[in-house]
Amino acid sequence: MIYWELFLAFFIPGIVGYGGGPASIPLIQTEVVNRYGWLTVEEFGELLAIGNALPGPIATKMAGYIGYEVGGVMGASVALFATVAPSLVIMIFLLGILYKFKDSPRVKRMTALIKPTIAILLGVLAFQFFDTSVVNTGWLQTGFLIIISWLLLEKWKVHPAFVIAGALLYGGLFLGHGA
Repeated sequence: MIYWELFLAFFIPGIVGYGGGPASIPLIQTEVVNRYGWLTVEEFGELLAIGNALPGPIATKMAGYIGYEVGGVMGASVALFATVAPSLVIMIFLLGILYKFKDSPRVKRMTALIKPTIAILLGVLAFQFFDTSVVNTGWLQTGFLIIISWLLLEKWKVHPAFVIAGALLYGGLFLGHGA
């Protein structure tokens, strides 16, 4: 029963306050403080303050914490899912519509206009990562990681997830002292 209550407590604010953020905070408070009594007003205020100090969406941070406090790991999972479920359902619906009209000339033009924009944004992001890497670790380490990554990806066809995990491990073992 507690998991169903957790689901409802975060799903309803997720629908009414679509997209999360500040609009959903009073709705979450109504559910977790007034309706279910899982937190006091003071505890909710403290959680809100801590949540605002951390990066990321506030609704998911609150759902994870409250869900964990009320129902453990499973409770946190249920609350997090309930928080993102409205957005997930709407995105699936919109993607279904987009897929249905994928052969439409208008959709093809829209997609053609979006692709270069995404490519430019990814290029800017990659340059920012590169610049940060050079500043923080120097040319030698950055160059080493670029060459090894390129060889692993292009020559030996290693899955990108393993290359990323290896780079993270390398950074943690050899570069973690100043980060």
